Amino acid sequence: MSADPFLGEIQPFGFNFNPRGWALCQGQLLPISQSTALFSLLGTTYGGDGRTTFGLPDLRGRSMVGVGSGPGLDHIAWGQRGGANEIALTVAQLPAHSHIATLHAETKAGDANNPQNKLLAITSTNIYTTPDPASNKTMHPESIVVNNAGSGLPFSIDSPYLGVYIGIALVGVYPSRS
Repeated sequence: MSADPFLGEIQPFGFNFNPRGWALCQGQLLPISQSTALFSLLGTTYGGDGRTTFGLPDLRGRSMVGVGSGPGLDHIAWGQRGGANEIALTVAQLPAHSHIATLHAETKAGDANNPQNKLLAITSTNIYTTPDPASNKTMHPESIVVNNAGSGLPFSIDSPYLGVYIGIALVGVYPSRS
């Protein structure tokens, strides 16, 4: 923190209080009549009605990012808020994948005519055998339905963080444009 900060400069503090001439960036509204110079810099970018009040940035639980865009990045506008603390994926967002299924057959003859909820088994009569069966035959490939796994509940996507106080200079040198 410089001795003469720019008006509207944002700084993190390693201590747990608000220094004189600074306000914490917690989205509070200020009267325009008491901070006209700061209002001339911020306008209603962070809130307020623009007639009697204007807002300070609310950085509680948020990270700051630079405005603009770059290769492979979305455009970020001044004052734009984005992101989420958690997300729930839909089936459409999951990558294509497969499962290997191992099926086991009963070694004794099956005793049911209806295969529903039954194990694979050899037949009780030899209707599906040949006089000279060959070994290692591959069965006809079929799709197997696998039920959904997981709860479908949102999960945290927070980056590692360290909580500090972040303030904005209410007094200071009015920044000149270059």
